Amino acid sequence: MKNPTPPFLVASLLTLAASPVFGENASTIYLDFEAKKAAALETYLEKNPEADDRMAAESMLIDTYQSLDDSAKAAPLLRNKYNAMSKGEDAELQELIGGVVQPLFQIYLQSGDKEKAKGFLDTVQNDFKEHSQASGIMQVLSQFASRLDMPTVGDTMEIAYTSIDGHPVDITKMQEEGKVVLVEFWATWCPPCVAELPNLMSGYEKYHEKGFEIVAISLDSDDGTVKAFTEQRGLPWPQYVNGMGDAGDIATKYGVTGIPATFLIGKDGKIVATDLRGGDLEKNLSKLIGES
Repeated sequence: MKNPTPPFLVASLLTLAASPVFGENASTIYLDFEAKKAAALETYLEKNPEADDRMAAESMLIDTYQSLDDSAKAAPLLRNKYNAMSKGEDAELQELIGGVVQPLFQIYLQSGDKEKAKGFLDTVQNDFKEHSQASGIMQVLSQFASRLDMPTVGDTMEIAYTSIDGHPVDITKMQEEGKVVLVEFWATWCPPCVAELPNLMSGYEKYHEKGFEIVAISLDSDDGTVKAFTEQRGLPWPQYVNGMGDAGDIATKYGVTGIPATFLIGKDGKIVATDLRGGDLEKNLSKLIGES
C-alpha cells in the first residue's frame, strides 16, 4: 500500500496546478515553477506551524530555495534543521554533515561572513566531541575549516605571474583597465575541474570582448602537461603551474587546499562570488558586465 501524499505536497501541487507557468525558455519555466513551489510551501508552513510534516516541508523548501539561489532564505532553515537533528549515536551523519553542515557552512562563506562560518563549525565540533565517530567527524570539519583561510566575498587578491607561454599576467593591472577577472585554481588530473571547462569557455567566449578575463593557476607538477592539455582543449586564457611550497606558491598563499576553486573579481578589485559551478559564472557576468 502506498504512503498517502503529505498534506503540504498536496497543497503545493494544487497551487501549482492552478497557476499558469509561462517562460521564454526551459530555464525560465523551471525557475518560475520553483518560485511558485516556494510560495506554496511558505504559505503551508505559515498556516500550519505545528504540522506533523513540518520538517519534511522545510526540507523541500530548503531544496527549492537552493534551486533559486536564494541562500539568504535557505540559511535559517538549514540552521533550524541542524538544531532539530539528533547529535547522539543515532545521528544520521551523512545527511547531517553532507546535507546540512556543509551547505550551511558554504552559504556563510559565500556571503563573506567568516565569523559566522567559524562559529557554526565550533558549534558542530562541540556537539560531536563525545561521539563514537568523533575522530572522523573532526577530520571532515577540519577540511571545512581550512577554507576559512581562503579569500571570500569582499576580499581582494594580488596575483602576478609569468604564464607558461612566457607572457606577464597581473590581475591588478587588469582591474586598472576595468576588467572583470575570474581566478581559477585547477588541475588536468581533477575531473570536476575538467568538467567545468565548457562553462568557463562559454563565459569567456561570450564576455571576453566586453572586458572579462580568466587567470588560471594549475596544481599540476609540470608545465608540459598543462601546455599540452590546454592546447588540445583550445583554452585561450593564461596558465601558471603552481609550485607547492616554493616562492611562487599562490595556492598556499590564498589557503587553497581543494580544487576547483574559483574567485570572481569585480571591476573594483573585490571578490563578488566564489566556487562558481555550472551556469553561475555567466549569471554573475551578466550582472557585472551586461548583455549588451
